[in-house]
Amino acid sequence: MVESGSKAPDFSLDGSDGRKHSLKEFLGRYLVLYFYPRDNTPGCTIEAKGFNSKLGELRKMGAQVVGVSNDSYDSHCKFSSKYGLGFLLLSDPSHNMIKEYGAYGSRGIFGMGTLRKTYIIDKKGKVIKVYPKVSPAGHEDEIMGFLKDQSG
Repeated sequence: MVESGSKAPDFSLDGSDGRKHSLKEFLGRYLVLYFYPRDNTPGCTIEAKGFNSKLGELRKMGAQVVGVSNDSYDSHCKFSSKYGLGFLLLSDPSHNMIKEYGAYGSRGIFGMGTLRKTYIIDKKGKVIKVYPKVSPAGHEDEIMGFLKDQSG
């Protein structure tokens, strides 16, 4: 389980842009790494659209947003295109990275799967904030508030 203050685990996953991505390419800026259960479901859509609506402001704060689920590359492409998402979605069909970050577990009546969790990783690759239970509506504002506090 990844906690605040720990080094963020590296990864190598396929992105919705058709390329492989790893943690090192995000160093030098804040990384808002959010895990979500499934493309095109109500809560996940609300969360993605929320991040998308604040993307310009988040980028001005030096942050990059990246979503992760176990959905396929094709599913991510369709989801991203449908809602005009301007950020990267990573596909982890094996759940390896999802489990390494501690974002896998019981989802109650939905069984085992990806949990809705967010990690903010600093410019050097250290986890500086963990949101263990996320409410999709307004989560982007929580993130922006935290990042504003980081800049003084």
